[in-house]
Amino acid sequence: MTDKTLHTIEALMSSQKGRPPVEKWFPDLSGDIDIVIKSDGSWFHEGVQIFRETLVTLFSSILRREDDRDYYLLTPVEKWRITVEDAPFLAVDFDVVDEGEVTQSLVFVTNIGDTVLLSEDSKLYVSFDENTAEPSPYIEMGRGLSAKLTRSVYYRLVELADCVGDECFIRSQQKNFLLGVLEK
Repeated sequence: MTDKTLHTIEALMSSQKGRPPVEKWFPDLSGDIDIVIKSDGSWFHEGVQIFRETLVTLFSSILRREDDRDYYLLTPVEKWRITVEDAPFLAVDFDVVDEGEVTQSLVFVTNIGDTVLLSEDSKLYVSFDENTAEPSPYIEMGRGLSAKLTRSVYYRLVELADCVGDECFIRSQQKNFLLGVLEK
């Protein structure tokens, strides 16, 4: 994909109102594009970091992960496979609504400015490194995408957690989400 193609996608999508309906788009694969989303949430094209926030925001709005576990940028007529090192986004903050109440809800903010309500539709899950047992927490964002919680966000969640036996949970939307297991 060339810079011309990047500009063409940007021009096509700039008139789009709201979030593009990529879940309704099924174009044939156009090929691979040298776009990499690094594990720190930064985007690179042909080895050069993309600093234009509007372009990153635009591309993130047309990103989807498919059943083959690959990530794609989509338009109604094009589908470009990209590389994602870990999760495509980072959860950099969260707010607690009705803290301590039955109706408590957690709303996460990503590095691209999206908000995600922790709920049955956008679950929290934690994987653990086999060698270090270090937690890697994520929140689902729809379209097969997820945001990795930054370390500071995860530790703030741990402070809010309730522990039953050796399992620690965080509550949102009247559901419990497992944060981890206490060491013995």
